[in-house]
Amino acid sequence: MTTADTRAPAPASTTGTPAAAPPGDSGRALLARLEVLRERVAALVAHRTADDPTADDPLRGLYLPDEAVHHLLRTWPSADADGEPAGAGGPGEPVPGHAPAGLGDRLARLAEQAGLTELDTSALLVALAPDVDRTFEPLYGYLNNDVSRRRATVGLALDLCGVPAHVVAARSRFHASAPLRALGLLEVEEPERPFLTRSLRIPDRLVGHLLGDDTPDAALLGLLLPMPGSLPAAGGDTDVFVRRLAARLKDGPLTAYLREPREGDGLAALATVLDAAGIDALRCTAPEDHVPELLREARLGGRAIVVSGLPEKPGPFVRALTAATDVTVLMTDPRPYDPHWAPADPLVLDAPGRRAGGVAVWRAALGADADGFDLATAVAPYRLGGDRIQRAAHTAQALAAFDGTPVAAEHVRLAARRQSASGLESHARRIRPDVDWQDLVLPHKPLVQLRELALRARHRDRVLGEWRLSAGGGRGRGVLGLFAGESGTGKTLSAEVVAADLGLDLYVVQLSSVVDKYVGETEKNLERIFTEADRTDAVLLFDEADAVFGKRSEVKDAHDKYANMESAYLLQRLESFDGIALLTTNLRANIDEAFTRRLDLVVDFPFPDVEQRLALWRHSLSRVPSSDGIDPGVLARDFELAGGSIRSAVVTAAYLAAGRDDMVTADDLLEGARREYRKAGRLVPGEGGW
Repeated sequence: MTTADTRAPAPASTTGTPAAAPPGDSGRALLARLEVLRERVAALVAHRTADDPTADDPLRGLYLPDEAVHHLLRTWPSADADGEPAGAGGPGEPVPGHAPAGLGDRLARLAEQAGLTELDTSALLVALAPDVDRTFEPLYGYLNNDVSRRRATVGLALDLCGVPAHVVAARSRFHASAPLRALGLLEVEEPERPFLTRSLRIPDRLVGHLLGDDTPDAALLGLLLPMPGSLPAAGGDTDVFVRRLAARLKDGPLTAYLREPREGDGLAALATVLDAAGIDALRCTAPEDHVPELLREARLGGRAIVVSGLPEKPGPFVRALTAATDVTVLMTDPRPYDPHWAPADPLVLDAPGRRAGGVAVWRAALGADADGFDLATAVAPYRLGGDRIQRAAHTAQALAAFDGTPVAAEHVRLAARRQSASGLESHARRIRPDVDWQDLVLPHKPLVQLRELALRARHRDRVLGEWRLSAGGGRGRGVLGLFAGESGTGKTLSAEVVAADLGLDLYVVQLSSVVDKYVGETEKNLERIFTEADRTDAVLLFDEADAVFGKRSEVKDAHDKYANMESAYLLQRLESFDGIALLTTNLRANIDEAFTRRLDLVVDFPFPDVEQRLALWRHSLSRVPSSDGIDPGVLARDFELAGGSIRSAVVTAAYLAAGRDDMVTADDLLEGARREYRKAGRLVPGEGGW
């Protein structure tokens, strides 16, 4: 063996700092770096073999002679990190029950929390040693009489703890049901070997924790989520719920299940409860394959576990969590708790529902940016959780910064809509409203009713909730309206205007994706739509609602029976609906009276008279370049067209003018009106003997 200077090499980079290579000669520079690395390796070899009695042994590394062991013991550090002598028990004496310096506090706290005995703590320390100090490896190999077995075994741990191997009580501390293994603190490997020669391993996460590292277990990376911020006091039942549950958590570990009326309600409530109780928590979304790691992480950090959203089959997962009585586990899910999920029932509670608006939470999230507009009106239709509100507030501020303007109601509404994720796209067509009240040309009465509809949507929680004017019987707090009138009178446009006024998206239900020829499938499709609409801040529009909300008929055959069953289902589902739904029909008489009774408003859209037709012509032409002297009064008088047909006529005239690269003329408008008459199969004034 090569010998050299026996002093320890000074710290240096293994890559070294080679002499500068000629410009562009990257290969020569790399060779120079490798030469520096080779010198560092040679120096380290020389340092470690300088006084090793087995340095020249050709079988070095395959076995440990006595002189090698004594050499290791002579070179053992004689003092610990604090300068105190490092003591060790003699043969047959137990390992000290406390941990070495640097580990004592956390190990003692862990032993107290987990209820470990002195033997458990000593065995844990024996198993831990090779992961903290590599000099234990050859010593353990020597003591195990097998140089390849460099970890402690059950027998070695018992020997070092001064306990005879035949004592049943001592052996039982290594069983699967004993605290060390049940809590995930110790792993006993190689079950095929005799019990005393099975290796002991400490999980890397526990080693890191005892050394002061609080990085979560690598198995949980990507599964842990941040907890949302706590909500300001809302008053009423919500504050009572928070106060009671927080007081219970302070008394000790608790397993509880919160059924949330809407996704996110339970998580928002738990965040507020944990903040009030002063308890940290690990939030995750049902890591079915990593429950032991999750429980161990909670125990090490003294934290609660919050699970938002259980797996499709929650039984095994819930059983594993409820079995841990020493950890606070809080679960929340929209489904009701099923006693078959676990043999021991948790505390089952109903999470308080979120109120629409949440002005206090929005104001706290926006800070000073909330003072430049009417915040209460802007956020009234939205039912977002605390974390979603925080994210929406950040998005609104980013949008305002991009526009170079202060935060306005438009920024908040757009940000809130983006946070209201929806799965309705598979059943409905989404419309991003781009209209306002100025685009409606209607008589006074339907306009007033439409504004009242928007008013009801904003204040339903106050009227039906705080003021307790709900009819009871499990009825929801939805807003239901029916728009009745001939085709083209503005029903769909009015729905879009209402959605725009509320700052919500409009979803037009595609009847082709709802009605199914197979029995029961139509109800299932409708249930998916209503369920998704309940959890989404949006306006749901059933266009041509006669197809699904038609009158029930006398049962003469099986078709009548199942059609009536669909209507009965819809009647029940509408009563429990919490969203905003609008129905349109060309014939109000086709809608079953039972549906009409459950509607908040029925808005009749009359066919426009001459004065309204003139207003519609002028509104449609307001942005179209037109020739001077155009008088739409003649068209309003001679052509009885609804608003939709008038718009189509103006579009036709605009295309005719664009084709000539000219402005719209009176002849273009006349031609557009005539075409609308022809499409409807009506006689055109001035043609066909008029």
